[in-house]
Amino acid sequence: MESKHQLDKVTAAGLLVAMGIIFGDIGTSPLYVLSAIMGPDQPIRADVVRGAISCIFWTLTLQTTVKYVVLILRADNKGEGGIFALYALVRRHAKWLTIPAVIGGSALLADGIITPPVSVSSAVEGLELLYPHIPTVPIVIGILTVLFLIQALGTSVVGTAFGPVMLLWFLMLGVLGFMSIAHAPSILTAVNPYYAWWLLVEYPGGFWLLGSVFLCTTGAEALYSDLGHCGRGNIRVSWLFVKTCLLLNYFGQGAWLLTMEGRALGVQKPFYSLMPDWFLIAGIGIATAATVIASQALITGSFTLISEAIRLNLWPKVVLRYPSIKKGQLYVPSINLLLWMGCVGVVLYFRESSNMEAAYGLAITLTMLMTTLLMTYYLYSHRYRAWGVVLFLVVYVGLEGAFLVANLIKFPHGGWVSLFIGATIAIVMYTWLRAFYIKLRLTEYVRIDSYLQPLKELSRDISIPKYATHLVFMSNAARQSEIESKIIYSIFQKRPKRADIFWFVHVDTTDDPYTMEYKVNTIAEDDAYKITFRLGFRVEQRINLFFRKVIEDMVKNKEVDITSRYESLSRQHVIGDFRFVVLEKFLSFENDLPWMERMIMNFYFFIKGFTTTEDRWFGLDTSSVKIEKVPLVIRPVENIKLKRIDA
Repeated sequence: MESKHQLDKVTAAGLLVAMGIIFGDIGTSPLYVLSAIMGPDQPIRADVVRGAISCIFWTLTLQTTVKYVVLILRADNKGEGGIFALYALVRRHAKWLTIPAVIGGSALLADGIITPPVSVSSAVEGLELLYPHIPTVPIVIGILTVLFLIQALGTSVVGTAFGPVMLLWFLMLGVLGFMSIAHAPSILTAVNPYYAWWLLVEYPGGFWLLGSVFLCTTGAEALYSDLGHCGRGNIRVSWLFVKTCLLLNYFGQGAWLLTMEGRALGVQKPFYSLMPDWFLIAGIGIATAATVIASQALITGSFTLISEAIRLNLWPKVVLRYPSIKKGQLYVPSINLLLWMGCVGVVLYFRESSNMEAAYGLAITLTMLMTTLLMTYYLYSHRYRAWGVVLFLVVYVGLEGAFLVANLIKFPHGGWVSLFIGATIAIVMYTWLRAFYIKLRLTEYVRIDSYLQPLKELSRDISIPKYATHLVFMSNAARQSEIESKIIYSIFQKRPKRADIFWFVHVDTTDDPYTMEYKVNTIAEDDAYKITFRLGFRVEQRINLFFRKVIEDMVKNKEVDITSRYESLSRQHVIGDFRFVVLEKFLSFENDLPWMERMIMNFYFFIKGFTTTEDRWFGLDTSSVKIEKVPLVIRPVENIKLKRIDA
């Protein structure tokens, strides 16, 4: 209940951080949405303008407000949000739910690579109004580089710095829009959904304009992804202010467009046309700052997404850093680097924001559609009324399906880039999950008590050189009474490892983000122990430090004597040495794999070669760690046709 209270708590600082890191993408859409809908060459028609504004109003209301702010923010996983948090809540009910989770997560990461170049390029190209021949590509790459460098400071620092800028931005949107509406208040009739229906159904080619209308809500998924960063209460309250300012500006642009009836837009931008001449330079400056900030929402959302994917065995184990003790603050160096490289590649390929817009929106439509499927199952599994569940599914599959179809016309014009990136990420996720289950199926466990007597005899066999006073094995066996057969093989056969005390350490990752618990199973007093850590998925894996704390507690309780058993050192009360052994699997050549599983495992081990090693992931002291390679034999080759001949 306390965590729920914290999640719904509203503070001034929380509202400011939410303003800075969540609403950048959706908040800067007025810069280009109506320009994309109206086009530069078509004569402006009043009914088309009202239809466009009506579509925007109802999209923001149904898609962003009702679906995300009202409904989906309820589905938090111990305070964390995002499509993988939602998947974690429902995955036990049906295995097929992995498919929408992988598709949605990979599409969201792909959109995180497209969003920053579009936003920053739109900002920098605004300078062309003042300096027509300014080279924009180097400036865009420079700004992106700085933006990704400051991620290491944490979203609290970033959000606090960006929050005041975005507050000024939204105030400017609202004021400019209100002033324009005052000159043509008839635009307010666009609230009537009839105008949206007319545009989509009766106006020739109107349905395909949905691809441009969708740009007004592309940042909605970030509201859910950043739930853990800002809290549900802060997001909901700040959205009331943000949506009001957005709608005022959209209706204001619509009012200005009504005054242009019969003429084409040409190079004019409805957004900048709302500004008086004396304010234009300042307006461009504020817009530039706001569009740079717009990329922040997807970057922080990507960090959250990856941390949850690792816990769900959908992504390789990579280093996670927590810049502050504040809940939800997260930085993932490897993902930060990959996003930066992807963004720079997009800028160099497309070069202009108008070209990038063709790739923008298609991937995030898939994410929203997959979120709808998972949320439907969440509502069903939590016993919501059947008619409500069916209504939610029908409305949002229909709405987002229409957006997806309309966005497909972007595919040959650049949409394929985001889908290609998303497909690549999905392949990695699928490979990692399949490899996890293959390894799980093949790992053989044995009962520890079956080897208790041999362990005692090995510990006292002075004919074998002592390997360490305390020998610690990292184990995947969740049951207290079991251990992997590979560990037994390592102790007795690969190289007999004599030690005074054998320790087996298992780490269990919990759904609660900040659990820090452990339990001790005494297998044989002063000979063998198994320790199981229960750590939340937000807790850094500092096993070396945690294990030392456990030993201190056990010594204090007189459960174990860690004094060295070498006679000379024992008389001096010297603490015995500790040595960790981590078993690292590799694919054995001595197996007969199905070709599909062989491809999966080869790709898995190829990727694993570039990721964090097991000892670094567990936070072990590298000076006292032994990495042992053990073969992953899936099925030994049978019927070997080998013939003996006489000499």
